[in-house]
Amino acid sequence: MSNADYTITSPLAFTATNSRPLLGLTIAWHPDTNRIGEQFVGTTEAGTIELSRFTPAFSAVNGDPLPVGYSGISRDPLRIVRDAHDGITICPPNSRMVVEINGEEIREPRHFSAEQIDLGTIIALGRAVFVCIHWMRCLPKHNPVDNFLGVGSNAIFTRDLIRLAATNDNTVLLLGETGTGKEVAAQAIHNLSKRSASRMVSVNMAALNESLAAADLFGASKGAYTGAQSSREGYFSEAQNSTLFLDEIGNTPSTVQPMLLRVLENGEYRPLGATRDARSSARLITATDQDLYHTNFNHALVRRLESFIIRIPPLRARREDIGLLICHLAQRNDFAQVNLGLIPPGLISDMLNFEWPGNIRQLSNVLKRTLLSLQMGEYPQLANMVEAPKVTVMASAELRKASFTGSATPPSKIEVPLTSSASREATEGANEITNPIERKKLRDLTEQDVIEAMHRHDWTIQYAADDLGISRPSMYKLIDANSQIRRVEQIPAEEIREHLDAANYLVEQCAASLKTPSEALRRHLKGLGWIA
Repeated sequence: MSNADYTITSPLAFTATNSRPLLGLTIAWHPDTNRIGEQFVGTTEAGTIELSRFTPAFSAVNGDPLPVGYSGISRDPLRIVRDAHDGITICPPNSRMVVEINGEEIREPRHFSAEQIDLGTIIALGRAVFVCIHWMRCLPKHNPVDNFLGVGSNAIFTRDLIRLAATNDNTVLLLGETGTGKEVAAQAIHNLSKRSASRMVSVNMAALNESLAAADLFGASKGAYTGAQSSREGYFSEAQNSTLFLDEIGNTPSTVQPMLLRVLENGEYRPLGATRDARSSARLITATDQDLYHTNFNHALVRRLESFIIRIPPLRARREDIGLLICHLAQRNDFAQVNLGLIPPGLISDMLNFEWPGNIRQLSNVLKRTLLSLQMGEYPQLANMVEAPKVTVMASAELRKASFTGSATPPSKIEVPLTSSASREATEGANEITNPIERKKLRDLTEQDVIEAMHRHDWTIQYAADDLGISRPSMYKLIDANSQIRRVEQIPAEEIREHLDAANYLVEQCAASLKTPSEALRRHLKGLGWIA
């Protein structure tokens, strides 16, 4: 039993793991970004879920249930079969729709263990809609917390704990990797508490000068140290009747740790050089990404800090939330006017399957670079913006398990490689240096290169552009200049009808025979009323 088992976090966390989990399907990305985050939640029993254009119905909490509905999705269903041991077999439909799982195209049924599903499995349908299959250990719930988004169990439980922490004045210890949103959680606790009318005071303990840390925190009287020309207030005084957030608490100088312990024990402290004690009414919230239990950190202080522990899960343990976070971060980072639909589906796939060692902070930085690149007409690639992590299925699964159980035990050693393409590249990169794929420069691409790329990707412009490593605007220029590619509006209607009949109304096959982009052909056929 870990130290965390004795805290108030335990009852909420363990309740969710006593029974078999629900199987959740979350729309991780959709051409209509308003649909991102909608869910269908199955049962805890073995059975089959059919995923197609018309089934099942997805909805937001308290929203109207709607099918995926995108025209590029097959009417024939993809089947998700859950067995008695919580293994999942994904069976692609009997159609020409491209199905990818964790970034890899599949044509045959593929089996996944319960542990792999626990990491979040990304299904790409028709290279347009992405659905995350994951376990749900509670039903969807409306428990909003400012800036802490997410529809999966991890996000729901964390928000519940944040709201619970806000109902009392207990000291809170926020644990989690860098970039997971610990400061967001601290601010949310303060905003929901009875102290919200006052400003929360935030201090980065790693940034304090060790020799002046005590004065910064507790204040000092005139002449207390060399250069103290006047008395000064400390952060504890500044946070009177409010909340004091001490980030990076693991970096607290050892000389200051006993002083913090005294404040937590009786609320009293003595400013440097003062002749009498002062009293603090500040509510303390601390955060760290370090292991306080197996270091030289003052253990008595740890015991005081851990009265209410909240573990903020890493982003890789809440893959179902990545699409929602992309939309939220785009709004927050002044890219509200940018059409997120311009982000290439291939890049969306990479982002959903990446392990994000820097968590939400890293996702935010990558998104900024992506949107700036798109505004400049450049083609962004995830591999050029991140360093591949070294994370495995077993390590990630245990991290996700720890977020529910409150376990402080470190994850076990590497045993099984991850299934996503991004993670496979990361694992290979840990052992050897791989040569980058050589791509031709734009000026060196021939008409035949363009034709072959279009053939490989069912005459879909974006995926052909991805293949050639160029931007979509550049691809349009190459298509316009290609003597073999035809504009759909210049093709006689009777010829289109002949090829459409021969293709049995499969638009991509018809586009290949006519040598015209499939997206434009689909729009043209809808305009003619020949397809729905």
